[in-house]
Amino acid sequence: MCEYQVSEIRDGDKRSRRLQDALLQKEGIERDKNLDYSIGLFDDDYQMVATGSCFKNTLRCMAVDSSHQGEGLLNKVVSHLMDIQFERGYRDLFLYTKCDSAKFFHDLGFYEIARVEGKVVFMENRRTGFSSYLEELAKTRVEAGKTACVVMNANPFTLGHQYLLETASSENDVVHVFVVSEDASLVPFDVRWRLVKEGSSHLKNLVYHPTGSYIISNATFPSYFLKDADTVIESHARLDIQVFKSIAQTLGINCRYVGEEPFSQVTGIYNRVMAEELAKEGIACRVLHRKEKDGKAVSASQVRLAVKEGRMEDFKGLVPESTYAFFTSPEAEPVIRRIREADEVIHY
Repeated sequence: MCEYQVSEIRDGDKRSRRLQDALLQKEGIERDKNLDYSIGLFDDDYQMVATGSCFKNTLRCMAVDSSHQGEGLLNKVVSHLMDIQFERGYRDLFLYTKCDSAKFFHDLGFYEIARVEGKVVFMENRRTGFSSYLEELAKTRVEAGKTACVVMNANPFTLGHQYLLETASSENDVVHVFVVSEDASLVPFDVRWRLVKEGSSHLKNLVYHPTGSYIISNATFPSYFLKDADTVIESHARLDIQVFKSIAQTLGINCRYVGEEPFSQVTGIYNRVMAEELAKEGIACRVLHRKEKDGKAVSASQVRLAVKEGRMEDFKGLVPESTYAFFTSPEAEPVIRRIREADEVIHY
């Protein structure tokens, strides 16, 4: 009986990385671009027979060589990754998997949150995780005739975001504002959260929420087992809406506001799918024409590009005073440096 050895795959280990990529490809999986820990399970000849990875509090890119399936190797991979995650301080773990693999992960202690039939299942390791999240949200419910919602990344908060909130605020009794709380953006969550609240402090009917791990951005949605870009975007949108429907029911939300997206193919497809799916649930989707400056739509991508290129006068004309005040303060220097060192600041 072969004794398999678990070994971490480090960035500089080119042989192990090649073996991992080959194994994933053989099993119809592409290595995810967002990984911060990976392992391989090796046989006596130091050939990789199984692999798995993590990104923050998610498990990703798990595969077993088809010639070794039935030996309990995926169980070994998942158990090791969970141990590592606990050591790293993550207690609430999440994963995305193919529908036909969901039962296996349920047997390992993961529970389904939502699914897109035939595409993807979203799972977590706490039986009551999502229900507890909804219970906390329910405490903020305000009984009102018109209750709306806005979900934003605000990377960073612009005049466009402000216009979206001002419009939603003026047309509704209550607006629940969800700020994407994962830190996969150039502007960190604590800054984005602060700038959203400061830039909308004149609106008195807003209720603010971090999204936690239940609403994520396109930047970190796992796409390694889906075959093409449009399928990835649509699957993320449909999964996100499955989660959002429960949130909307909890808070009594009857309209979701989004800004149209003339620049980003990803957000354009996402908005189309969202409008279709929300309509089925009797929830309106209000798509606002983008706020314009000098004849051009204001976008966070434009704002990041202005920072990257050092055009702070242009930047000033695209953001609220509170955002400008932050970016011209010493506190913003690490954020500005991060943006200027980034290879790409435009989202397509």
